[in-house]
Amino acid sequence: MQTIQSVNEMQSHAIGLRSSGHLIGLVPTMGSLHEGHLSLIDIAKERADKVIVSIFVNPTQFGPSEDYEKYPRVLEEDLEKCRERGVDIVFNPSVSEMYPKGYSTYVNEEHISAGLCGISRPHHFRGVTTVCLKLFNIARPDIAIFGQKDAQQCAVIKKMVTDLNLPTEVLVGPTVREPDGLALSSRNAYLTDVQRNEALSISKALHIAKGMVDQGTRSVDRIVAEITHHLSLHRRVRVIYVQVVEKDTMEPATEILPGKQLVTLAAWVDQTRLIDNIEL
Repeated sequence: MQTIQSVNEMQSHAIGLRSSGHLIGLVPTMGSLHEGHLSLIDIAKERADKVIVSIFVNPTQFGPSEDYEKYPRVLEEDLEKCRERGVDIVFNPSVSEMYPKGYSTYVNEEHISAGLCGISRPHHFRGVTTVCLKLFNIARPDIAIFGQKDAQQCAVIKKMVTDLNLPTEVLVGPTVREPDGLALSSRNAYLTDVQRNEALSISKALHIAKGMVDQGTRSVDRIVAEITHHLSLHRRVRVIYVQVVEKDTMEPATEILPGKQLVTLAAWVDQTRLIDNIEL
């Protein structure tokens, strides 16, 4: 397994792989890898000849009062996990490599990113689209794999790829959960045992909503009200949003159409911000 820090070296290497006829799969991450990330690597290995994992905590997708400085960084552990999973290249650039002095160009997707997390994190998706476009230009992937837990991010990146005619196919891997239902997230490392127990209410609320739809409920208001009520019973949990949305556009749904929508939510568990969603 190779580890590359230089943008120019990574780009040259990727161009060489493409010229040799290799299909490249990219798994963009911010490190602190867990089984959710590793499942995306498995998808990449099934679909591509060479797998690149980027590990870069991207400062442009964090707001001024968010957790950029304390975001978990465990590079040596991440490299070992990548090595064990059969990754070919880890791209681990510095901030100055990705955003050199005088950097001033950003990418905005202006529709899908506007709601949900885009309201409470107004600059987040600008940072996501910018860094992903840069990674696509550097690593030259034929396919890029993201996780369903970040459903809005997936929709935003797919729209960027379509709108900007990028030669990359975006694949979405299923959310990976702990046995008790908690969606895997690097930010779970922030949770104490008590907070983690409270965080379980998030996935439980989503499964309550799915059960209601499976039993015939078609009212969006009822679904949202039931989830909000369930979360309100947990004193450490504060709802940021609960919404039923169309899967591809993230537009609010007016009625439940099974198979075409997600119920998605964000909540604070004390000082930790968590997101999750489930297909209806």
